[in-house]
Amino acid sequence: QVQLVESGGGLVQAGGSLRLSCAASGRTFSNYAMGWFRQAPGKEREFVAAISPRAGITNYADSVKGRFTISRDNTKITLYLQMNSLKPEDTAVYYCAAAWGLAPITQTSYQYWGQGTQVTVSS
Repeated sequence: QVQLVESGGGLVQAGGSLRLSCAASGRTFSNYAMGWFRQAPGKEREFVAAISPRAGITNYADSVKGRFTISRDNTKITLYLQMNSLKPEDTAVYYCAAAWGLAPITQTSYQYWGQGTQVTVSS
């Protein structure tokens, strides 16, 4: 069992930056691939980024490539998402999730989910 708690969301102007964190419980964090997903109002939840258990592999959605960076610290049992050059279309609830595997991009691959943190980007 893995419990996940996101933090770091908030209100930021377009062009600004935020760093999201996802604190995990349990000693098996380093065995899981981790991912970030987001859901905007009226839209389905979508993939943002994923990272393999030892951080050797990362995947990104095309919409965030070059602006967002996913990372993890297995000693701190924490996942991060550095978001730069934010746009209004990045406004969404951001979720972290844990999965077996390398760095899956499909939601169905993930077994554990956090409750989400709101990110709002004003124009």
